[in-house]
Amino acid sequence: MIDFCKKWWARIATKEMVFVGIVTLAASLVASWLKQFPGFSLFGALIIALLIGMVAQFPIRKWYSSRSAEHRSGVKDAAGLISNKLLRLGIILLGFKLNLTVLFTQGIKCLPIAAVVVTLTIVVCYAIARKFGVDPQLAILVAGGTGICGAAAVMGLSGSIKVPPEKEDEKANNEVMAVAIIAIMGTIFALLEIALGPLTGLSKTQLGITAGASLHEIAHAVAAGDAFGAVDIATIMKLSRVLMLVFAAIVIAVWWDKNHSEIPTDGKRKVSFPWFMLGFIGASIIGTFVPFIGAIAPNLVDFAYIVLGMAMAALGINVNFSAIAKKGQKAFLASFITSVLLMCFAAGVSALFF
Repeated sequence: MIDFCKKWWARIATKEMVFVGIVTLAASLVASWLKQFPGFSLFGALIIALLIGMVAQFPIRKWYSSRSAEHRSGVKDAAGLISNKLLRLGIILLGFKLNLTVLFTQGIKCLPIAAVVVTLTIVVCYAIARKFGVDPQLAILVAGGTGICGAAAVMGLSGSIKVPPEKEDEKANNEVMAVAIIAIMGTIFALLEIALGPLTGLSKTQLGITAGASLHEIAHAVAAGDAFGAVDIATIMKLSRVLMLVFAAIVIAVWWDKNHSEIPTDGKRKVSFPWFMLGFIGASIIGTFVPFIGAIAPNLVDFAYIVLGMAMAALGINVNFSAIAKKGQKAFLASFITSVLLMCFAAGVSALFF
């Protein structure tokens, strides 16, 4: 235990950790401020924080990391640690956004739809991406982000995937690539649904269900739902999909370990169970049934987005742009095709059941 604490203290108590922590916190706070403005609100704080981190890597590399190999490795390790650990804390805190009473009463019809939508979307998107030659890791992250809840789903599912140390950089690049693809795709389809929705003849409620069942980020569903005058039902439908992240993370952890794990074993297989997802469920239960916690749940969710914003900014600091340029096109196309199918399917379901 003493050795463990010393090891972690050596990683945390560094000037690079302080430096990267300040940069990522600033990026997250700026992103939270910017999201209130038209245009920026469609992207959401997490995507904005990622973009700020991606831009910030250039001055960091020029004025700090270039000084020595020690500075460079220190920044990389600090950003990696922040993106990994704060991501898990942020997703746990995001559980306070899920009011289970509302979900299992007003949203009771949304839950089975969410289960079907998420399952079909992940399976179809993954199959299309693999058909195009996308590697399994990027394919499943893009599929999960398309099917569940955008950036948070990409990072949450990434926690279910364990890779050897020498492939951690590749995994981080795949995470950024998947988040970027989902951000672009979600914005495109949010604008499409807002423009085309009134022309379909669907009611406000049906349009809200379509938005919640098909759009990628929570910010996208809220923006479209607000445009249709159905923000409440759009949010409930979207949060029903968010709940599926827990089950998807567990299933994908088992599936990945069985089919794609490259971690050496001694004959015994150990599944990388995403334990932080239990924290997500626990936060949902506490926020729903403990009155004084429920009262401050909005504040805890705001804090969750600050923490997640720091994780996304840290991810952006370490992104490899050349890797994204080489590997991203086919994954983008797979997500686009799946998003078209998802939008049509969601509209059909909403017309049938609402």
